[in-house]
Amino acid sequence: MSISRKRKKELRRLQNEANQLWENQQILVGHAADVAREAGRQLGNFGREQVGPAVQDTYNRRVVPVLDQGARLGRHVVDDKVVPIVGGVVGSALTAWDLANAKRSGLEKNVRTATKNVRKSVQPQKQGPGLGSVIAVILGVAAAVGVLYTAWQALRADDELWVADDPLSAPDA
Repeated sequence: MSISRKRKKELRRLQNEANQLWENQQILVGHAADVAREAGRQLGNFGREQVGPAVQDTYNRRVVPVLDQGARLGRHVVDDKVVPIVGGVVGSALTAWDLANAKRSGLEKNVRTATKNVRKSVQPQKQGPGLGSVIAVILGVAAAVGVLYTAWQALRADDELWVADDPLSAPDA
């Protein structure tokens, strides 16, 4: 099919307009990319200059004191509650050990003979947890309680802790 000169001329004109529109769009997209790049840079500056210090200040005023209080409470529990109890248990155990050693040294010959006779007649019993296990469990429980209390203090429902008092507005240009 052949196209008339008039139609060819119209098609060339339409193609030129389409090419001109394409070039204009490319220029517009380039400007939009420049604006987006500058907006990102400004947003980074705003975050460093405004948001970062506000978050740091709120963290220092509200979160750090709660964590410090939890740590102090944990130290208090360990120093004033757990250590005296464990010390008393260890002291009692060492006293019993010393008494047993004193008795044993005086009756060592009789004990050896009796022990041989008892071993022959009695089967060994399964022993429970030792003193070290008891101390480790007590210290572990105390540490877990301190950590849980600290986490509870830090994460309790305190609306002012997580939400800013006033909404952020755009910086003045």
